[in-house]
Amino acid sequence: MNDLNIGEKISQFRKKQNLSIRDLAKLANVTPSLLSQIERGLSNPSVNSLKSIASSLNVPLFTFFISEVNKKDLIVRGNNRKKVILPGSDNVIYEVLAPGITDNLEFAIMNLAPNTSSCNEPIHHNGYEIAYILEGEVNLYLDDEKFTLYKDDSVKVTIGTNHRWENTSNNESKVIFAVVL
Repeated sequence: MNDLNIGEKISQFRKKQNLSIRDLAKLANVTPSLLSQIERGLSNPSVNSLKSIASSLNVPLFTFFISEVNKKDLIVRGNNRKKVILPGSDNVIYEVLAPGITDNLEFAIMNLAPNTSSCNEPIHHNGYEIAYILEGEVNLYLDDEKFTLYKDDSVKVTIGTNHRWENTSNNESKVIFAVVL
């Protein structure tokens, strides 16, 4: 985990607003020496001082606690997607569209080969799923009901609903989906 440098973030916001240390200290009702020490990482602000500094800079308090993200790490190139093949389902390939898997969101393309299904037994999860049919046609089993979905159709699978995807055609089907956990 990256260490947070709250002082550095305060300094960045202060400089963006063309404020001197003395100006911000006066607005935040802290001493210039304390603010200087905080910015240089020599002192940790109290919660009240941090709230006052955030208010003076017109930024939410949580802004100081968010880790910086390398913008390049947010991009997943089409030729560099992670592919997942679940055991026992060689004909179903999932292409992960979102970078990393630490969020509460799964975003992927499911490639269903002809005459295959996503699983043998219906599954459910503790989040909801939204899916969009990119190519082909699929049967979606929601609990005990069967629905046929075609290219450009979409569906929301609610939390805890048993479901299974099936491609009974002679062509590959592609389903893009997001699961929010």
